[in-house]
Amino acid sequence: MRCLSIVAPAVAALALTSGMAHAAPIAWNTWTSTSAGSLTSGSDTIDIGFAGNPTNFFTNSPSYNPPSTWADGVTVDNGPVAANGIIQLIGGTDAVQTLTFSQPVVDPVMAIWSLGQPRTTASFVFQEVVPVFVSGGPNAEFGGNPISVVGNTVSGVEGNGTIQFIGTFTSISWTNPQAENWYGFNVGVAGVAAPIPEPETVGLLLAGLAGLGLAVRRRKA
Repeated sequence: MRCLSIVAPAVAALALTSGMAHAAPIAWNTWTSTSAGSLTSGSDTIDIGFAGNPTNFFTNSPSYNPPSTWADGVTVDNGPVAANGIIQLIGGTDAVQTLTFSQPVVDPVMAIWSLGQPRTTASFVFQEVVPVFVSGGPNAEFGGNPISVVGNTVSGVEGNGTIQFIGTFTSISWTNPQAENWYGFNVGVAGVAAPIPEPETVGLLLAGLAGLGLAVRRRKA
């Protein structure tokens, strides 16, 4: 996982307030292979990369129904749809799975489908990041329950739902230590990070503000 350091006040303000946004419309990734996909958020096209131990990917599956399992209407306005597809995982190894974004994204979300099965728990163990539970419930294909989030681990016994990562990210990594055939995921974003001003731009802004303050003091004098 790589969470970007915030080095400009405007970006810091964005990071501070992003987690308070409500019912954000989500742009969901559409998978085109086991290692690549893309999404469009506003005017930005973001390429999604995946490296690790995928088994397969599917298009037009699963249904991601009922919608309330993946969207709570408070933090996430809309879940993925079948056309977005899914990466299939079986797990059972220490292989590190890594999602990468072609540009920094703010508060990305992950939809997890059919994690584990009755009497068999499976999990995502995230590295250097703690996910936040958004919503969960049954899926239309097998029923099931909400996923659970404890610390950096998301678990399920036929679990489904959405989690969120608060902050600004260019990558997210995890492991899937338990073997189970099979579970999967997709990822979405509400927006990209504001560009960080170049040092020269910040310097010009500070010089301008200093000059304005000097002019005001002279006028008062």
